[in-house]
Amino acid sequence: MTNKAPWDRSTCSMEPTAGCSPTVSEAELYRSIQALLPRDTDNQQPIDCFNKGMLRWTLHKKVQNNPANSLSLVWVLIKELEKAERWDSRKCIIPLLHTLMYAIVQTAYIPDELYKRVYDFCKKLMTYPHPYCSVGLSYTRQIKTERSTPGLMYQRRVTAEQGLKNDHYPIQERVFVLADPDVFSGSLGQVLLEDIEASASASGGYTSPVDVMRGVVQHSIQAALGSERCHGPKLAQALKDMGQDIEPYFQEVLATLEQSAEDGGRGERGALRGRLLQLYSDILTHTVSDPLPGGSLCDCPLPNPEMSFHLWTEELDIWREVGKWFRSSSSLEQFSLSQEQEDFDLGESLSDLMTSDMTRFSILSNDSGIERDLPPGSDPSPSSSMDTASMSASWEQFKSEQESGRLSRRKAFKMKPTMKDSMVLMQDTLEEHASQGGGGRGGRKGMTLQRRAGSSAMQSASTKQPRHLTARLVAMGDDRVLGRLAKAYYVFRKREARRLFLTMKVNLQFYYIPVCKTPTHISSVKENHSIGHFLGNPCSLGSYLSTVDPWYNCNIKSLGSMIPKLAKMQQANPGRPKEPFISDVISYYVRTGQQPVYFSIYFVKLTFKGMTKEPVEDVFLTHLEMEFPEFRQVSASVRDKPRRSSGEFFGAVVSMNYKKVTLSGRDVDKGISVRTSGAQINTLPSSEAEDLNCLTLTMNESPTKTKNSGVSKIRASNIKIRTLESRSFTITLDRDSQRTYRDVQSIEISPCLDPGYCIQKTIRSKFSLGEDKNAGLSKYMSKGLHLPINTFAGIIN
Repeated sequence: MTNKAPWDRSTCSMEPTAGCSPTVSEAELYRSIQALLPRDTDNQQPIDCFNKGMLRWTLHKKVQNNPANSLSLVWVLIKELEKAERWDSRKCIIPLLHTLMYAIVQTAYIPDELYKRVYDFCKKLMTYPHPYCSVGLSYTRQIKTERSTPGLMYQRRVTAEQGLKNDHYPIQERVFVLADPDVFSGSLGQVLLEDIEASASASGGYTSPVDVMRGVVQHSIQAALGSERCHGPKLAQALKDMGQDIEPYFQEVLATLEQSAEDGGRGERGALRGRLLQLYSDILTHTVSDPLPGGSLCDCPLPNPEMSFHLWTEELDIWREVGKWFRSSSSLEQFSLSQEQEDFDLGESLSDLMTSDMTRFSILSNDSGIERDLPPGSDPSPSSSMDTASMSASWEQFKSEQESGRLSRRKAFKMKPTMKDSMVLMQDTLEEHASQGGGGRGGRKGMTLQRRAGSSAMQSASTKQPRHLTARLVAMGDDRVLGRLAKAYYVFRKREARRLFLTMKVNLQFYYIPVCKTPTHISSVKENHSIGHFLGNPCSLGSYLSTVDPWYNCNIKSLGSMIPKLAKMQQANPGRPKEPFISDVISYYVRTGQQPVYFSIYFVKLTFKGMTKEPVEDVFLTHLEMEFPEFRQVSASVRDKPRRSSGEFFGAVVSMNYKKVTLSGRDVDKGISVRTSGAQINTLPSSEAEDLNCLTLTMNESPTKTKNSGVSKIRASNIKIRTLESRSFTITLDRDSQRTYRDVQSIEISPCLDPGYCIQKTIRSKFSLGEDKNAGLSKYMSKGLHLPINTFAGIIN
């Protein structure tokens, strides 16, 4: 091995054997790292960029089964990071740092000198602008703890992700993969499901919780003792021979490392090594083996986290699935839940609880409303088993009673949110506002037009009541699945505002993998680099994230292009051994994607033609399309031809009232009337120079053909559109045909308010009259509801 570091001699290289990767030279590792780094030329050669995700996966596989390779990779990566810092190659810093930390977790043993180099480099990043300082701060904390307690990162990650029961580390995590059924139908859904199943059955060679415990004990002892005091193969064989008896040693290792971490490294590191050395001797003695002074180390692969696969159909209630996981978690005994909560939270689905999102029916009561006045035998308690069938029966009962002219009282129970519940939701809103960053560029008061990105690590550090459970929701599909996710999150926040349950127990993290049913071929620089192609792109939000985060483009957007290829390969060779590639990339994404980008959720109120339908309220995330059906068949070539008469042919007359946004903060209310055949309202920018967090309305007609060419594109924070003729129009939200509204007369669009802010506003209005509505906590809270999508770097300017 060339340029061998002094500490490389402390680890005996393992010769290539069955199940062990061959030793890789540092020169080959260097070439592999250079090949996967994002470059400025990736825009000219997008196909090469899409291959970088596969190269990163291949690199980690190459060093997975040989401790010498892992340590060499850490050595090469830190040298590359120091070189990137000297040359100010900031575009490579975050990809290299994520790759380094991912390698450190899986490395069997790292000398203290190398820990110090990594720690010093991460501290330097704290002087850099965002997002480098946020990533550097997060990893500085982790390396500081790992240096004082070697093996702690691996132990905590595996314990949390695999749900191992213990009394020392209560954190648990679960990955929920939500796939769009319209995209993942047929072969795509089959290859994704088989990949996740293959990952669960043989992830890292662990097939049972006992195997996972054995891996934790092996890695923890090796990380603390090194090859000088630990003989890896002998220890591995002894642990395997113990079988089920490994659990007491697993609990002891957990307790030892957690106690060392709790001491904050103030104690002697030798005390930790001494205790683990004693455990090492006890394990070998248990199997009638003499402790050996040292030798080569065994690699302990990092198993993929537990994943559950869901096709996001209309029948799926994702929050109910999260609640089921919370009930089954080993941390449940830490929370005291009343029987009322048990019945309420599990007995009813989310759609049943959110009655405000359905049509309300007035029920005439024939009693005084006092429980003691109810007739004998009536049960005032809530039903704990309401489902879709019972709701259907209630509706049939209501119709029959309406026809007979007799109404009766429904079963209900009185619920009043406590002050504690209100404060928890408000604190959640305050933490989100803090993680988004305080001020912003521009002269706007209290807000910024620039899209916000912040570190969730800062948020978790400031939480007074840490949540022990983390649900990682990975949405896979196009813009439609994100629209469903935004609506589900909005309904969830409304539910929590009425009756708090999951907010104070489960931390929610959102991820997105763009996958199109028919992936478009990228053939030009303009199509790949410019943000302008977002408008007609079914994965517009994924394209935006790949533009602002190059590492997201290399690993996640490329995965969306690889899945159809994997499906074709699987169909061509059905007997080929299944290597979990998709789940490996998802695992890398959820583990290192720490920087969320916040996307505003917009509220829309639709009023329909005539008095036959009640107004409807809905939300959307990326796109709203308005269209007059009678002009749908008109081709673009005919529509764009100049006509001197028959102005009605070009569309209907609509009135628009909107609040025009400016960077100076001097927003202006405007109103116009215009003739159009339809319009597109986008929340993503139309160009890279106009990356503003606002609504952009674009007329279907070309600006040169529109009578008021100045209003062909409008940037606003609020928009009201109303037709002035007898014609009605059609609204489609987030390009989802299942969320299409017809016979619409008018729409009102505004940023969706966070229920946490609404609670604070309501509480303050009870105790103050005529004061500033933004006084008190309100001015520190985020008014709008945002959907945070985690990325590797956030937004790199």
